[in-house]
Amino acid sequence: MPIKNREGETEARIFFMAYTLDDAGSRGRRPLTFSFNGGPGSASVWLHLGALGPKRVRMNPDGTMPAPPYELVDNEQTWLNQTDLVFIDPVGTGYSRVVRPEAQRFFGLNGDIESVGEFIRMYLTRYERWTSPLFLAGESYGTTRASALSGYLIGRGIAFNGIVLISTIMNFETTDFAAGNDLPYVMFLPSYAATAWYHKKLSSDLQSKSVQQIVSEVEQWAANDYTLALGKGDRLAGQERQDVVAKLSRYTGLSPQFVDNANLRVSLGLFRKELLRSERRSIGRLDSRFKGFDSNYATDSPEFDASEAAIRPPYTSTLNNYVRSELGYKTDLEYYILGGGITSPWNWGTNNGYVDTSVALRNAMARNPYLKIFVAMGYYDMATPYYAVDYTLHHISLDPMLLRNFSTGYYEAGHMMYIDEKSLSRLRADVGKFIDDSQRR
Repeated sequence: MPIKNREGETEARIFFMAYTLDDAGSRGRRPLTFSFNGGPGSASVWLHLGALGPKRVRMNPDGTMPAPPYELVDNEQTWLNQTDLVFIDPVGTGYSRVVRPEAQRFFGLNGDIESVGEFIRMYLTRYERWTSPLFLAGESYGTTRASALSGYLIGRGIAFNGIVLISTIMNFETTDFAAGNDLPYVMFLPSYAATAWYHKKLSSDLQSKSVQQIVSEVEQWAANDYTLALGKGDRLAGQERQDVVAKLSRYTGLSPQFVDNANLRVSLGLFRKELLRSERRSIGRLDSRFKGFDSNYATDSPEFDASEAAIRPPYTSTLNNYVRSELGYKTDLEYYILGGGITSPWNWGTNNGYVDTSVALRNAMARNPYLKIFVAMGYYDMATPYYAVDYTLHHISLDPMLLRNFSTGYYEAGHMMYIDEKSLSRLRADVGKFIDDSQRR
């Protein structure tokens, strides 16, 4: 799809793959879902071949990597029986390329929103789908994009029935371990506890509980006592400080000495390296159930993400074969799965602040009170921790009537919960109900 400037010059071409169900009745009334992943710099392959499309990558039932060679299988959980699907590879991902080298505006938050928004307008026009019930499905930074798009497009007359946010990040302050920002330590703590529980690093009384019970208990302490303790800074001392050290140690599975040395602030890299250090293993970022093999266990962060390493080869090889052999698209271009196609630093356009696209989502809902939102979260997601998502949703300043348009799903898996077969089945059931509900007036 050509993306043109105001002078009519093509600046970029966006590659996409679309599925429309045969014999489904009036095309103009059939639901249509636009889907993309995140990064920035990620192609749409993960949702395409992991959850939504008619084919999926065969992984082990728990989502771990199978032995090569890898294969695609029929996806019994495809969304295609409910909605047509359009998988968008934003500029710099997949086969999407900049045509004019000076058009670097695509490699930034605002340019990305404008180009994907223009793609959606063009698709609705060329394929005569303006009257279809419309949905967005985004994952990770794709939820940042989807939230911003909802506000951008409502101002251009394009309203959505529903948005599916998978492993969400809208307010980046919640996850940025920057000096002076204590919020992420609170937001990540329930995920730390869930991970420690999964790897059996908690005390026996905590291990006897379910993961839901663990995180519920930790959320209460994190939102109250822990938040207050961090707010005191170096005024927290004596027995009060030791009580916080003991509680943090209890909930994270880390030693009191380590927690004390970290000044009660255990960053993600430290936690991923320390939790299983005695076993000479690190843990994954996208999915903290995964274990990694580092060359040096005396460092302060893992050498790689074991969960990304498990999924990248199967998805890369099967996508490349599928596009050429089954879909018949022949090219020698590299399909940029994750990174490689973004040729300049990403322009967040924040003027020394934090990106927060929840404002755009709030504005879209205020202008379109029929818009429904489904938020899918994994307990073992260390890239976009579920408690940070929960925090953001409760700070959107929406009217109580509009808050009822939100629904949520929690899964015992990670960032890409759909690689786990049980979670894939649950996600499909939850989304199926959501799509139906979003078309009721």
